[in-house]
Amino acid sequence: MVLPFAAKWVACQRGLRSAARSALLLAGLCFGAASFAIDTSPVLAAIQPSTLPTNWQRGAFMEIFVRAYKDSDGDGVGDLKGLTQQLDYLKDLGVTGIWLMPITTSADGDHGYATTDFRGIDPAYGSLEDFDELLRQAHARGIGVVMDYVINHSARHHPMFISALKDGPASPFYDWFVWEKDAPQGWDIWGKNPWTRTHKGHYFGTFGKHMPDFNFMNPAVLAYHQDSLRFWLNRGLDGFRLDAVPHLVENSAKDWNDQPESRSITGELRALITAYSQRHVVCEATANPQVYAAADICGSAFAFGLERNLVKAAKGDKKAIRYVADYFTSAPQTMATFAANHDIFAGARLWDQLRGNLAQYKLAAASYLLQPGTPFIYYGEEIGMAGIQGLDGDEPLRAPMSWTSDKRGAGFTTSIKPFRPIAPNVARYNVAAQLADPNSLLSFYKSMLALRNTLPSLASGSYDAPVVQGGVMAYRRTLGAETTLVVVNYDTKASKLALKDLQPMATLVSAYPAKAKPVAANARGGLRLSLPAQSVQVYRLQP
Repeated sequence: MVLPFAAKWVACQRGLRSAARSALLLAGLCFGAASFAIDTSPVLAAIQPSTLPTNWQRGAFMEIFVRAYKDSDGDGVGDLKGLTQQLDYLKDLGVTGIWLMPITTSADGDHGYATTDFRGIDPAYGSLEDFDELLRQAHARGIGVVMDYVINHSARHHPMFISALKDGPASPFYDWFVWEKDAPQGWDIWGKNPWTRTHKGHYFGTFGKHMPDFNFMNPAVLAYHQDSLRFWLNRGLDGFRLDAVPHLVENSAKDWNDQPESRSITGELRALITAYSQRHVVCEATANPQVYAAADICGSAFAFGLERNLVKAAKGDKKAIRYVADYFTSAPQTMATFAANHDIFAGARLWDQLRGNLAQYKLAAASYLLQPGTPFIYYGEEIGMAGIQGLDGDEPLRAPMSWTSDKRGAGFTTSIKPFRPIAPNVARYNVAAQLADPNSLLSFYKSMLALRNTLPSLASGSYDAPVVQGGVMAYRRTLGAETTLVVVNYDTKASKLALKDLQPMATLVSAYPAKAKPVAANARGGLRLSLPAQSVQVYRLQP
C-alpha cells in the first residue's frame, strides 16, 4: 500500500482517524519525512530464466561495502554507479559473484543494518534504476549479484515501528514486533539486556534498542518479508545473504539462540529464493554454521571458525594446519569460506592480522581459495589493504577502496573529504601499483582464481586424501576424469612431502607455478616432492 503523496499530506494535516494516521506512518509524512514511501503490497513471483553461466556460484565472490568502493559523483560516498564502473576490474580479477552489503534505505547512515525501507535503495547509493543497470552490466560479464537482506530486525526509526511506538496495540504494526507489558527477567544476550522500556511496554532487540526484532510468530511479518524478497528477485537479483537468521525467534531467556522455528523459517526463505532459476542463498549463522548449510535449511552458510585457523595456519601453527586440512572431511562443500570480513568479531583486516607478512598472506589466501566451498573475498583484501587506526568497532575494516596511491582520495573519490580516512598503506598497496607488478598480492589472487575458474575439480570436485606432514598440507580434488593435487608448505623452511597412494607411474603436471617441471610417481604409486619454503603448488594428475 502506497498512498499518493498529495492525498497523504492532506490527510495528515487534517488529522484523520487513527487507522488513516497509521497508514500515513508508512510514508513517514506525519513525522516530516516526506521522502519515505513504504511499500507493503503483496508481490507475486515473476520467474525469468537466468542468463548466468551454470554453477556461477561455485566461483569466488567479492564482498563489497558500496559506500567504500567507488564514488561516481564526488560527494565522498561510494555508490552503485561507481561500482558499475569497476565491474571490468572484478571480471579481470576472476570473481563470478558479488555480495553487496546492505544498500536498502537505513537509519544508521553507514553500515546499513538498521533498515527503514526493505524495498528501496538508500539515496546515498543511487536509485532503483542504478541498481537495475548494475545487474544488467554484471550479468553481461557473467557476474552474479546477491545482496544483504536484514530480515531479523528493522531500524527503530522504521515507520512501522514508529507507528507501533506511538499508538501501541492500536497500531496495525504493533504485533509486527516483540513486546511485553512487564519487564522480562533473566535475559542476557552477549552481556546485555535485550529489552527496552517505553511508554507502550518493553520491546525486544537482539542487537540493541536501535534495531527492534520482528515478531516472526506473526504470519503477516513472514509474508511481508517473502514479498520483499520477491520484489528484488523479480528485478533480476541473483540471491541473498540472509543476516542473523538464528535470531528470528526467541522462545525464552534460556532458549533464545538458534531455535527450531528459526531453522524452519530459514528453510522456507531458501525455498522461495531458489524457486527462481540459478539463485544463491548464503546465511550468517555464527553458532552452528554447518547445520544451516544443510540443503533443507539455508543451503550455504559462512564457515565461522575456519577463518581464524586459516590465519594461524599461515603463521605455521600445526594444530591450525590440521584443522584446515580436516575441515571439509565433515563440513558440507556448500560452506562459504573467508579469511576476513566486515565484522571485527571475525578478526581485523587480513593485512593487520598477519602484520603485512606477504608470504603468510598468500598462504592464507590459497588455503581457502583452492579448497571446497564458495570463497568470499573482502574488498581490498586482494591488494593487502590495511585497517584504519584509531577508530572504534567495525569502522577500521571499512575504509575507502585503494584504487591509486593518492593519499587524499585513493582514486576512490575526487572529493577533498572521503566519508572515512584512507587506508594507511595506500602508497604501495593499491590497485594501480599492483596491476603493474607480476609478483604482487593482486597477481597472486588472480592466479588462484584462474586455477579455480579453469580447473573444474577445484570449483566443484570432491575433497580427498587430506594429509599433514609437519608444516605441509596436501589434498586432492576430483571431478570426473580430472584430479588435482594441492600442496601448501606453511613452513619457513624447504620441506618434503611423501605420497604413497598415487596411481602407479602417474605424471603430475604443474598448474601452479606454471613453469615448474612435471614429476612422476614410481611403479608403486609413491612420490617424494621437494617444496620451497612458504609455497603453494598445484598439479594435474595424469595417468
